Amino acid sequence: MKENGKQGIRGLSAVCLVGVMVFLLAACGKKEDSGSNLIISEEKEERIVNLFSPMEKTMPDVENIARTAADKTVIMAEEKLGVKVSYRTYTAEDYQDRTYDDVTLDRARNDMDDIYLLNPDTIMVLGTEGKLMDLSELACASNLRDVVKTANTVDGKLVAIPQEVIAYGLFINKDLFDQYDLELPETPEDFLECCKVFKENGIETPVGANRWWLETFVFAQAYADLYNGGNTEAEIAALNKGESKYSDYMRPGFEFLQELIDRGYIDAQKAYVSEAIEGEGEDFLSQKTPIVMAYWGAANTETSYGKTDFEMLVTGFPSSRGPMPVVAISGLGVGINAEHAEDAMRTLEVMLSDEALQVYTETNQVISPSKNVEVDCIPALKPLNDRIRENVYVLGSNAGMKVEQWGNTCLIVRKLLNGATVDECMAEFDRLQEESLK
Repeated sequence: MKENGKQGIRGLSAVCLVGVMVFLLAACGKKEDSGSNLIISEEKEERIVNLFSPMEKTMPDVENIARTAADKTVIMAEEKLGVKVSYRTYTAEDYQDRTYDDVTLDRARNDMDDIYLLNPDTIMVLGTEGKLMDLSELACASNLRDVVKTANTVDGKLVAIPQEVIAYGLFINKDLFDQYDLELPETPEDFLECCKVFKENGIETPVGANRWWLETFVFAQAYADLYNGGNTEAEIAALNKGESKYSDYMRPGFEFLQELIDRGYIDAQKAYVSEAIEGEGEDFLSQKTPIVMAYWGAANTETSYGKTDFEMLVTGFPSSRGPMPVVAISGLGVGINAEHAEDAMRTLEVMLSDEALQVYTETNQVISPSKNVEVDCIPALKPLNDRIRENVYVLGSNAGMKVEQWGNTCLIVRKLLNGATVDECMAEFDRLQEESLK
C-alpha cells in the first residue's frame, strides 16, 4: 500500500478530528409554502454568515425534532443576532478525490466563506499564511483552557477555537485485567508486562490497533516532559529554531512501538490496513483483545464502545509521568477577508460562549474548551478525566510547532508498520525539521 504524501496527512486529520464532529439531524415535515416570491425577497434582506464544515442541517427550513450539539449553538446565535448561518458543506461525492482539508485550504485561501471548521494542520497552515482573524479579543477567549490557547496560537494570534477538546486514551477491558490480577498500566514497562501476561495466557494480540491512532503512544512518551515539565515554551522555541531535534523526542516512542510489534503484541500488518474502530472494535467488544485506543466520545457512543458486555475503563497512555491523555484540538476560525466578518465574529462569540458551550457539552458529554464548563462523565472515563482535570496531558496537535505533528507522525508510524526501521523513521523527522527551517 503506497503512502499518499501530503494528501495522506490531510485525509487522516479529517478521519481523526473533524470526523468525530460530524452530526446528523432528524426532521419531521416541511412548513407550508406561503408564497415563493415573498420568501425570495425576504432572503435577500437577511444577514448571512457562511459556514464551511462537514456538518449540515437536514432541510434547514423545516421544523427539526432532533438538534445536534453544534446545531443548537448555531440556533442560539441565529436567534440572538438575527443572522442566518448558511451551511456550505463538504461531501466526498462532491469533491471526489479531494479531502476535506484540501478543499478547506482552497476555500479559505480564496475567501469563499466566513467561518471554517478546521483540523489542526489546516489551522497551522492558514494561521501561518495570515488567512485567519485573531480571535483573542472575543470575550469567550478569556474563558478558554490553557491547552486550547497553546494548541491554536500561531505567531501570537489565537486563530481558532473549538467547541470540544478531543482527548484520546487507552480503552481497557477491566474484567480481563482483573482476571489476571493486573493493575492499569502507568509506564511503558507496566504496559509491556501486561501484554506479556496476556500473551502467555493465550490472548494472541493484546493490543488492537488501526492505521490512524498508534501515534498516541508516541506522543505520550515523546512530550510527557515537554508539556508537564514547566519549560514548554522554551522547548518548543528550541525545536522551531532547530536547536533541538524532534527525532530525539520521538525516538523512545518509536522504539516502544517496534518492541510491541516484535513481541507480537500488535499485529502490524492488520493495523496498517485497518480503519479506526472498524478494524479493532469487533475483537475488543468480543473480548479477544483487552486494549484498544480511541477518543473520548467513543466511550459515549453505542456504535463505538458505549455499550460493552464487560467493565471498561479509559486511562492515559503509558509514559514516564504516568497515564498520559493525548489531546488534539480542532477549531472554528474566521477568514481574514470574510465577506461578513463582523457578523461572523459575533456569531462565534455566541456559539463559543459559556452558555452555548454548556449546551454543547451536556448534549455530547465531552470536554469543554471553557474552563468554566464541566459535565459529569460516565464512570468509564473517570481515570482519563481525572488526569485532564489535573492539567496533565500532551498535545498531539500544536499550531505553534513549525513541524505539523498529528498527520506527519501518523504517516511515519505507518512507515514503521510497513517495515521501516526506527532510524529511517527518525531520519524522516529530521528531514521535515530541516524543511521547516528553510
